Amino acid sequence: MLENNPNISIVVPLYNEEESLPELLAWIERVMAENRFSYEVIFVDDGSNDRSWEVIRSLHDANPCVRAIRFRRNYGKSAGLYCGFEAARGDVVITMDADLQDSPDEIPELYRMVTEEGYDLVSGWKKRRFDPVGKTLPSKFFNGTARLASGIKLHDFNCGLKAYRNQVVKSIEVYGEMHRFIPFLAKQAGFKRIGEKVVHHRARKYGVSKFGWERMIKGYLDLITVLFMTRFGKSPMYFFGGLGTLMFLVGGATTVWVIAEKLYKQAHLIPVRGATDQPLFYIAMGAVVIGVQLFLAGFIGELISRNSGDRNRYLIDEKLQNKSVSQ
Repeated sequence: MLENNPNISIVVPLYNEEESLPELLAWIERVMAENRFSYEVIFVDDGSNDRSWEVIRSLHDANPCVRAIRFRRNYGKSAGLYCGFEAARGDVVITMDADLQDSPDEIPELYRMVTEEGYDLVSGWKKRRFDPVGKTLPSKFFNGTARLASGIKLHDFNCGLKAYRNQVVKSIEVYGEMHRFIPFLAKQAGFKRIGEKVVHHRARKYGVSKFGWERMIKGYLDLITVLFMTRFGKSPMYFFGGLGTLMFLVGGATTVWVIAEKLYKQAHLIPVRGATDQPLFYIAMGAVVIGVQLFLAGFIGELISRNSGDRNRYLIDEKLQNKSVSQ
């Protein structure tokens, strides 16, 4: 292993970005040299079917600071970030997209905000965007919802350009499509110093966007998931058991009331309908059954949460390490 960790690890998840990679790396190299940073660039190829891996291999051969991970198939951006975070050794970890829409010129200031101003995480804000209206308007609506739900005052949760203290990326687990909510995951892990920086957004130079409208639907589903997981992921019984107990008590109490009312009327010779003839009786019994099922769901969730070890296991086809790092 290298004796000293680099100042910066730059994690770049990518999918079919062969045209932009040489230009991106040259830009990063220039910025790192101008600021005299020690660094490593970790490309994570998310199962590209173009020549991205061949390009990365040639970049690795020419620059010892380039490392790379190649997935056997496409897993998604969160998987790429998870494996990149796991491999990162820099004091500060920078994430950026490979499509040249994120500017490496922002890196020195992001690094300074973490190391000098004490931020745990700094998120980029693409205040002026060069995306079509069909992409920017849903993004604004999503970011507004995420701010309200998470309590974190960021304008752009989706921005790929972020800076982290190394301890942050080693303390959070990113899976599914949770990369949009890394600030929230960091906050729940106890990292409260979360800042924001306006960053320059560039128009896409090569290729087309790999994201469609379906990512907005996934985004809201993931928001519900992350809210649930951060509050009840370790103890699902608190949610399901609590709700199940409430349903059981309400249903049981209603059932007792229906039966007690019938007995009272019978004792006082008041005309009365049979308990089984009343819709309220069946609603009450349904609530009891649902309550029991929710309680059992919480119990099963507790068992699963204590035995899930394969959530972030991905099939890695090949790795490229620094030449001074043992394979």
